[in-house]
Amino acid sequence: MTTETLVPVDEALTRYDPVMGLEIHIELNTTTKMFCGCPTEFGAEPNTQVCPVCLALPGALPVVNAKAIESAIRIGLALNCEIAEWCRFARKNYFYPDMPKNFQTSQYDEPIAFDGHVDVEVDGETYRIDIERAHMEEDTGKSLHVGGSTGRIHGADFSLVDYNRAGIPLIEIVTRTIEVPGDKAAAVARAYVSYVRDLIGGLGVSDVRMDQGSLRADVNLSLKPKGSTTLGTRSETKNVNSFRSVERAVRYEISRHAGILDQGGSVLQETRHFHEDTGTTSSGREKSDADDYRYFPEPDLAPVSPSREWVEELRATLPEPPAVRRARLQADWGFSDLEMRDTIGAGALQLVADTIEAGATPQAARKWWLGEMARRANEQGADLDSLGITPLQVAEIQALIDAGRINDKLARSVFDGVIAGEGTPEEVIVGRQLEVVSDDGALGDAVDRAIAGDPDAAQKIRDGKQAAAGALIGAVMKEMRGQADAGRVRELILEKLT
Repeated sequence: MTTETLVPVDEALTRYDPVMGLEIHIELNTTTKMFCGCPTEFGAEPNTQVCPVCLALPGALPVVNAKAIESAIRIGLALNCEIAEWCRFARKNYFYPDMPKNFQTSQYDEPIAFDGHVDVEVDGETYRIDIERAHMEEDTGKSLHVGGSTGRIHGADFSLVDYNRAGIPLIEIVTRTIEVPGDKAAAVARAYVSYVRDLIGGLGVSDVRMDQGSLRADVNLSLKPKGSTTLGTRSETKNVNSFRSVERAVRYEISRHAGILDQGGSVLQETRHFHEDTGTTSSGREKSDADDYRYFPEPDLAPVSPSREWVEELRATLPEPPAVRRARLQADWGFSDLEMRDTIGAGALQLVADTIEAGATPQAARKWWLGEMARRANEQGADLDSLGITPLQVAEIQALIDAGRINDKLARSVFDGVIAGEGTPEEVIVGRQLEVVSDDGALGDAVDRAIAGDPDAAQKIRDGKQAAAGALIGAVMKEMRGQADAGRVRELILEKLT
């Protein structure tokens, strides 16, 4: 394997402008597959949710899932797209071991939704992302490569194929080229994927779980010399499954492309694999152009012709637009512009909303997600929603604080326990013996020892300098491992010394 020359991103951006294109694949939450009646439940035993249609057995014929078409139209409308009066499916021919038909039933030049746009905000600036199309297709199966160190086919002893996912309804959302200031490119890509995740989640047509693959992003990127209008050769980093990784993939490919171009080389048009552990990409396969897929109309499926009346009925079911929702939430929560911008930028808007819905105050919800949870996510190189704790659990922990049973310091230990799988917040408190001590007998004894151990501070309090109580409170808290009721400790100290 040749070592790739990387140019620092900031340096690369002095000579090149990045051009991006993003493709987002959404698994719909229909109860059955796109073209058959097999269930779509995630996590079932391998090859138990299959039938002759999704296994592509001879003579089996597909039937379109009406609910999937409805969801596709609602997604298109939410993306400000035009909805086709007539469209049809096409066969996209290529070989994957986990694609039983050796072609994918998709849409090509006749998508159900096209010519849309969304606006995303980064650092107070709004960037319009133009949508080329949103089309319907089916997912492939899933290969499991056994015996290697990387989980990929290279170096594996053998491979297993699970066809449960084959035929799951997908919507692929494809942008037009995205050209923004180079130093904003990675952040805009992340903001766009985050926006779409929130948008689709609000529609209720997918659980948009990136950790389970129900939302995946492909990052297309090329570089062109500063001032040039000629696009460079693009690479496509496939199946990126977190906001953070989208941002890292953009930055890595800028660095890699610049290294190739600076040496007079040519970028290969190819797919790339993203590696979460290193933040790097590696070569996949040479990228095909549309002609290589030999698209042709699917002869086993009738065209889809949604009536204008139906489209308008579905338009009436759309939730409030994201920009309107964000303005309403900001007003409801009492957040400043900066607080709201930070919440959105951290990808925490829905998490905060769900935590408030579960009973926490807006400021408490924001404090935990943008403070403690953001710190953990940064340490782990993960997104907030993949930490292993839910908004309901955060709200439950805050309720325990409000009830005086734990304090903020103990809450962090409760978070540790919940994330480690030790149970509910209540079970963690019991199991770890974390509850605040408010018994006057135990606190009084600890206060007496603190006074005896620091006579100077005690004398200052007797002399009227109540600020000196902080030292004694700290001593009590240390002795009781942070589990003392600090407010009651202060009261006891003042009662004894004044």
